[in-house]
Amino acid sequence: MQKAERFLALVGDIYDATLDPALWTDVLCDVRDFVGGSAAAVFSKDASTKSLNVYYHCGGVDPHYQQLYFDQYAKLDPSTTAHVLAEVERPISTVDIMAIDEFAKTRFFQEWGRPQGLIDFGAAVLDKSATGAAMFGIFRQGRHGYFDDEARCRMRQIVPHIRRAMLIGRAIDLKTAEASAFADTLDGISAGMFLVDADRRIVHANASGQALLDERCVLRAGGGRVVAIAADDDHELNQSLATAGGGDAAVGVKGVALPLTARDGDRYVAHVLPLTSGERRRAGAGYAATAALFVCKATLQAPSPPETIARHYKLTPTELRVLMAIVEVGGVPEVAELLGISQGTVKTHLHRLFAKTGTARQAELVKLVAGFSNPLVN
Repeated sequence: MQKAERFLALVGDIYDATLDPALWTDVLCDVRDFVGGSAAAVFSKDASTKSLNVYYHCGGVDPHYQQLYFDQYAKLDPSTTAHVLAEVERPISTVDIMAIDEFAKTRFFQEWGRPQGLIDFGAAVLDKSATGAAMFGIFRQGRHGYFDDEARCRMRQIVPHIRRAMLIGRAIDLKTAEASAFADTLDGISAGMFLVDADRRIVHANASGQALLDERCVLRAGGGRVVAIAADDDHELNQSLATAGGGDAAVGVKGVALPLTARDGDRYVAHVLPLTSGERRRAGAGYAATAALFVCKATLQAPSPPETIARHYKLTPTELRVLMAIVEVGGVPEVAELLGISQGTVKTHLHRLFAKTGTARQAELVKLVAGFSNPLVN
């Protein structure tokens, strides 16, 4: 019972952080302790530029090594391309990218991980784009051991809530939201926002939300209630709003991002935030609101060329990493230096790439990648 109560309290704190981002540091410390590790962070990576942005973090990585990562080791990190193949919300760790003994020989581990006592890193993709991904991750040191089944199970429990909170937080994009001016504060956001009561009635809609209702393209007001135009979508929306009235425990991990289809075929996505738990109760109480509904147009999530290539040829993360390095720098010695692995390891993966792609030379691999990047290339 105590474990269940602790988990529900943690979920409530995660959703409270959507309205007050200053809470994220403490929340991530609690999530780190729940999963097990020395540090936790929400960050984004761009595979094309090899850049990394850390949004929120707790514990762990010494500032000196943080700077070293940005300046020197980001390009050596084997996980840089891991998000390309990772499914959203699915926990991945070092062993999913490459063998532990192989990882232990890399420059990245020898020069950056080992001096800090780090042995493993578990992460999950929160959102993906054509070139990068937003992720949540936890570092583990020797005393924590490698990511095991229990750690993965706990990651699977908590990651959907972090994802929902981050997606809603991005839609809100506020520094703070005081309860006394909650609706007024939300009026300025670009996403359609609705405060609804236990009967699904709209008690407040911001300007963008009212515009969506007036257009009657994806949503409409029926009997004072918010209604999705597509019948199937409305059923799912009704369920999510109804369960939100029961608080964080009721809403669970289902329906993190509800897809909505407009009359013209355009795609929208809806996020539901319960307002009956945690500090959010103060925000909703003044409006008798049990949930906040955010609706915005969905962005096109076309797979990136590397992801398409990896799926088509069934490449492992390491094989994809070597392939992209071949395209970027060329020969085996240069790739070995870039990735911080031995030339023998590069040659092994290169032969596997030849076999899987039906090529025989590095130049053919370069042409293959170019063909996926540019549909006009034969």
